[in-house]
Formats: sequence, C-alpha cells, structure tokens
Amino acid sequence: MKTLRAALQEAEVHRVAIGHFNFSELTVLKATMEAARDLNVPVLVGVSEGERKFVGVRQAAALVQSYREEFNHPIFLNADHTQSLEHAEEAAKAGVDLIVFDRSSLPFEQNVSETKRAVEVIKSINPSALFEGEIGYIGISSEILEKTPEGIALTSSAEARQFVSATGVELLSPAVGNMHGMLASMVRGETQKRLDIQRIADIKREAGVFLTLHGGSGTNDEDFRRAIQAGINLIHINTELRVAWRRGLEAALTQKLYEVAPYKILPEVVNAVKTVVRGRLLLFNSNSEPLSRAHSAAES
Repeated sequence: MKTLRAALQEAEVHRVAIGHFNFSELTVLKATMEAARDLNVPVLVGVSEGERKFVGVRQAAALVQSYREEFNHPIFLNADHTQSLEHAEEAAKAGVDLIVFDRSSLPFEQNVSETKRAVEVIKSINPSALFEGEIGYIGISSEILEKTPEGIALTSSAEARQFVSATGVELLSPAVGNMHGMLASMVRGETQKRLDIQRIADIKREAGVFLTLHGGSGTNDEDFRRAIQAGINLIHINTELRVAWRRGLEAALTQKLYEVAPYKILPEVVNAVKTVVRGRLLLFNSNSEPLSRAHSAAES
C-alpha cells in the first residue's frame, strides 16, 4: 500500500490535489470512503482536537486502518489542528499518517520555535508520520458564521521560506484567501471565497514543500483549479460536510417520522455527505488524466 508521501508526490506530478475531509462519526467516514473508492482516488480524512476528543484518536486510527486493509485503498488519517505537543505525541503514538501542528495564533518566532521542537519529538516517535505547520490566520471554527473572523492575516512568501527552513516541516498551510467555516451567505449560495493565486505560486516557489489549503468550504470552483495548478497539493473540506450531514438528517427524520433505528435513518445522511465528497474529489482531480487510469498507473 502506498504511503501518504507517495500519494502527495503523485498528486504533484499530475497537478491534482488530494481531498481532505473531517469526520466525527461513522457516517461521514463511510461516505468519504465510498466516494473515494467509486472514483479510485486516494483520500485523507482528519480529526481535529475536538473531533478526537469525541471519537478517540486510537479509535479513529483503528477505523481508518480497517477500511484501508479491507478495501486495499489508500485512505490516510490526519491529526488536524493539533495545538499542543502532548496531543501531537498522542496522535503519533496512535499511528496517524499526518500531524498538523497549528500554532499560527502565536507570534511568528514562537510559532517557529514550538513547531521545530514538535517536529523533532514527533519524528523520534513515528518517523513515517508527515508533519505540517501553519502560518497566517484564517479563523478557527468550521461553523456557519455571520461575518468574517477578525484578524485574518495572509502569509507572505518570505515568511513561508523562513518557516520551512527553520522548522523542517514537510507540508505548509498558508493563509491565501481561505477561511475556516462558511459565512451564512455562502451557505445560501450568494457569495464564495476567493483565493490569491499569485500568492500561492510565490509561496510554492519559495517554500518548496507540499502546500495545504485549509478552510476550503465555500470556495469558488475555478479558484480551486487555479490554486492546484499554482501548487496546492491538499485541500480541506469540513463545513460543507457538516451542512450536508445536518440537511440529510433533517430530511431523513422528516421522511421517516416514526423510525427509531439509526441504521435505517442514517443512509440518507451518508448519501447527502457522499454527494458533496464526490463532487469535491472530481473537481480536485479534474486536471488529471482519467481517474481510474491515473490511479492504476500509479499502482503499477
């Protein structure tokens, strides 16, 4: 089975992006895996600190590993937005494929210092786990917001070069017009997030590592395509899935007013989430050769 590093390298070569989807219960994980298998593309699933507190990091790792082994499919697990060394160590010991160490709320030099130390510690525990750092500020919550969070700060290419050189991270998540969560107007389809494509290209050139776009929900489709061509390798979607999950559940409960068996209600939720995941995976891979052929060639 290929590693996450190999999957990212292939994405770089083919000018596509791996989709990353957060989950906090089985229906979203099931929907994500089914969509990735249908399209025959690798996929990354993530659990933030809050999501890990609910699911359990070892339990999340076991679920992902069971899917990987049963279906022989490249599905990987990310410990998303980890904000302490203690929680990063816990994730590394659980066997995750990637750790996002997010100290972007700190002053730059302190972020560098803490991230550098975390890279050293995590690599001593789990050398195969990839490590991602974050600079710039894009908000903190995958929720529906009434207004743009205060303090949004974009990342410069000079900061990106300095941060990667000083810390040794293998992936970098910059602030380039992206934002965690979605404005209510985005949920209604009235507005969209727009990305600074030239900034992405400049950061890619200066940093020279894999780039992650966090806060992708509600972003303009053409901006996604252009961002991938400019150097984005991994794209996070969360709020869109949460909206689909809620709408799917509300529809199921309305249609099955007296049903109480979860396994009879939740298939509607799986289908609602799967539709969103499938659409995003198709978009993120739209610059590649036909999906099944590209994946088969990568496996050979």
